[in-house]
Amino acid sequence: MSGESMRVAISGAAGRMGRTLVAACAEREGVECAGALEHPGHDAIGVDAGVLAGSGAIGVEVTDDPERFLGAVDGVIDFSVPASTLALVERCRAAGRQIVIGTTGFSAAERALVARCAQDIAVLHAPNMSVGVNVCFRLIEIASRALGEDSDIEVIEMHHRNKIDAPSGTAVRMGEIVAETLGRDLSKCAVYGREGFTGVRDRETIGFETIRGGDAVGEHTVMFAGTGERIEITHRSASRFNFAHGALRASLWLQGREPGLYDMQDVLGLR
Repeated sequence: MSGESMRVAISGAAGRMGRTLVAACAEREGVECAGALEHPGHDAIGVDAGVLAGSGAIGVEVTDDPERFLGAVDGVIDFSVPASTLALVERCRAAGRQIVIGTTGFSAAERALVARCAQDIAVLHAPNMSVGVNVCFRLIEIASRALGEDSDIEVIEMHHRNKIDAPSGTAVRMGEIVAETLGRDLSKCAVYGREGFTGVRDRETIGFETIRGGDAVGEHTVMFAGTGERIEITHRSASRFNFAHGALRASLWLQGREPGLYDMQDVLGLR
């Protein structure tokens, strides 16, 4: 189906990341935005996706029906909400199209559904598409192995005031990496905020602090607080374009892959 450029559709095209992805397609060689999706009733339906993104008309109108583009694209990039993503991944499965998922906030059952779809199509699901963040994931694993048993570990994140899930998917993944490396169960050892007389801190716990305010794109820190020293691994995003270009890189990498569930660590060769 593909010619010289990979043809992708952007789901959640009117959102912050969706608009950034459409604009990033215009900048990145080898990728063409050939579809744009939003939920039924959205004000952007029928609007040119390029105009919506502020990058100029591209002749692709936002639609609420994925069947209008699934037959003409190589894959889909989805940054929306869990319910929309789950419906879309099923449609991609039926159409035999790959999908890159950047949506966060899934339940365990919803993640399992994505994994089942990945038995039939190539799916890349990552809580954060930034190359820098994924390098941090690897550094957190190394630090956890070397320092984790002797440190109090806290995950601190900040995002803009309009983010609707907390902690962020990236923060949760950072906590998961720490827990997996140290052989802990995050569902049992996570502490989400503290108030009142909490008692002495249990070293086995992994703390999460969430900050929401302003227009912060995303900041994440994992702190390893030991006796006499503290190590902090921090990533700060100044623009959504780093996430968008990471997602496009992931989509290009996914082309021709066997069915399976992949993530950015696979794309970057960090496993």
